[in-house]
Amino acid sequence: MTAARSRYAAKPWLDLLTDAQKAPLHPGTSLVHALRRAVADTPDRTFLAYFDGRLTYREADELSDSVAGHLAARGLARGDRVAVILQNSPHFVLAVLGAWKAGGVVVPVNPMYKAGEVGHVLRDAEAAALICSDRAWAAYLRETAAGSPVRIALTACELDFQTRGDTRVLAFERQPAPDAEDLTAVARAGHPAPADRDPAAGDTALISYTSGTSGTPKGATNTHRNIMYNAERQRTGLGLPEAPVYFALAPLFHITGLVCEFGACLNSGGTLVLAYRFEAGVVLDAFAEHRPHYTVGPSTAFMALAAHPGVTRDHFASFTVLSSGGAPLPPALVEKFRAGLGPYIRNGYGLTECTAPCASVPPHLEAPVDPGSGTLAVGVPGPETVVRVLDDLGEEVPFGEQGEIVVSGPQVVPGYWRRPDATAETFPGGELRTGDIGFMDERGWLYVVDRKKDMINASGFKVWPREVEDVLYTHPAVREAAVVGVPDGYRGETVKAYISLRPGAEADPETLAAYCGERLAAYKYPRQVEILPELPKTASGKILRRELRSRND
Repeated sequence: MTAARSRYAAKPWLDLLTDAQKAPLHPGTSLVHALRRAVADTPDRTFLAYFDGRLTYREADELSDSVAGHLAARGLARGDRVAVILQNSPHFVLAVLGAWKAGGVVVPVNPMYKAGEVGHVLRDAEAAALICSDRAWAAYLRETAAGSPVRIALTACELDFQTRGDTRVLAFERQPAPDAEDLTAVARAGHPAPADRDPAAGDTALISYTSGTSGTPKGATNTHRNIMYNAERQRTGLGLPEAPVYFALAPLFHITGLVCEFGACLNSGGTLVLAYRFEAGVVLDAFAEHRPHYTVGPSTAFMALAAHPGVTRDHFASFTVLSSGGAPLPPALVEKFRAGLGPYIRNGYGLTECTAPCASVPPHLEAPVDPGSGTLAVGVPGPETVVRVLDDLGEEVPFGEQGEIVVSGPQVVPGYWRRPDATAETFPGGELRTGDIGFMDERGWLYVVDRKKDMINASGFKVWPREVEDVLYTHPAVREAAVVGVPDGYRGETVKAYISLRPGAEADPETLAAYCGERLAAYKYPRQVEILPELPKTASGKILRRELRSRND
């Protein structure tokens, strides 16, 4: 064992944690069991607040029981996959809890995905059921589901469970689906939940699709144990008051929102405030109305909130902790936000493969800024987590030197869904190779400075260049395509495409960007397109992405 290895194994970050944060954890079996505990303890406490609507713990338990009973009656078996494609509304929570109570595995899917992207997930996961909005079903998911293993379909209208109808985010009408059953009606039908299907800690809870460190989207198999560890560590480590109020700033379909908002709130017996999707004015109004204690979101969301003309310090006066994750957090934003609005935004770091956080800034501390690079520390690991930094040969580097960040601990998933090759590559010996480049200082503060691979991080959403390139190559005018991430003051990074055209072909950048926008989620298509006579290549003909990226430095 080298000296560097012994220093990492000694966990120097433990000296930065409080006794409460270092105390041994006793996480429950699953969020289903946490729900039942809350129903037994505080049945009439508000669990979900959605504009002017409220659902108590007892009501959410009964409604999700009925969803579970319906799914089981329609033939959903233990271990079957249930794709959930919804925004932040009570429907998402009821769908997830209902699927788990039926013994199912939830596959959360980004509602911004287009038909081809959803189709891949449905086929790869072999989804037996699909729960989505009625509008998405009518627009494209009915056809997409028809070409997949889906045999059970439920649709939801997010106008349910509230009467305010805030047109800033709820400006749509119901679209009843005669060939799919309505989730709200099913939830209110009073079906009994199936017996003997409660999940065990080691069962797969989620198949969370992520491009990870290769271009093909893969499903990380987050277990109930993974979720409960991070939910319990959040409960014991954040220092929130009893019955805390969480605001769902991050989308629940993303691992951060699902674990750090939905999971942590339920595990704490708190109230989860939902506002459908991010709209700065709606979010600020919700802060004023519900007075939340905690939220987590990407730095871009905090930038938008700070820039809103109606924002005041009072909007943030109720918060005990504000956390940021999913996208780089500039130190200047942290200080500007604090000077103007009061709270200090606490950085965090995690991946889908480690069920959201594996490092965060403790509530009693502030993250240091590395004087050499100007990088803000992302936090420190928890007491059961080990973070190491390795060189290209897999050897540990000394504190302060850069290398690939690798993580082991109770939150790290067992692997990828039906991808033993990718699992062996990314999780050698059960340790997660993140593909991120960073370093740790002698006190245990972790810094993330770059990515090992070519992954683009746009507002916390991961974009794999090849996926965008493959779409570009379907355009008849495109001869060569290379996609890179370039700096963006709002998103952290944005997608840029370099194109060379076929001889005699004509196409302008706007046309090519729009072409991708019709086929890819909004955060994936290139906001910038530059047409070159030739793209730089190696002697063997491989396009040099790094050279193109350097043009934007």
